Amino acid sequence: MSTAMTSFQDLPARARILDAAQRLFYRDGFRAVGVDTIIAEAGVAKMSLYRHFPSKDDLIVAYLEESNRQFWVWLEEAVAGIEDPEERLVGMFAAIERLATRPECLGCTFQGAATEFPDRDHPGHQVALAHKKAVRDRFGDLAGEAGLHDPERLGDQLLLLMDGAWVAARMYGPDNPADGLVASARTLIDAHR
Repeated sequence: MSTAMTSFQDLPARARILDAAQRLFYRDGFRAVGVDTIIAEAGVAKMSLYRHFPSKDDLIVAYLEESNRQFWVWLEEAVAGIEDPEERLVGMFAAIERLATRPECLGCTFQGAATEFPDRDHPGHQVALAHKKAVRDRFGDLAGEAGLHDPERLGDQLLLLMDGAWVAARMYGPDNPADGLVASARTLIDAHR
């Protein structure tokens, strides 16, 4: 084994806990996964988990914040090099379509958080809502930069289109209706010229 390669057990405890939480929360949901399951999956002591995350809600928030960071890195890398704002929008939906139609895609973790924590004061719901608002704003900003009519409304419509693809991924698996997402995004964009 190369010294450059790091095994899961060599990761710091916090990273192992977040990694385990990411897999389990995404696959099984927030309420279905108990702290003991995360501890066992991460291979850490209970005190280690609580030293890094004083409560399960703190772990959920950390997981969602990391998921948000990863989402933006993924999305911006998917459209790196595309300068035209309209084509950036289309490129984003091409990336979303590719991801939403992959067998391992189980939908949107932020939708899951909002569903499992419907109280808008719950910290998980707040992080999920902030993520969706940022996506909506990004779509609207690109629409405005592209000179499209009513960019805020288009941002709203594109958010709904994206969220529908994530729901379809969870519902249908890889044979979901998101297999036409780019064409649907182009239709909405064309309607706002």
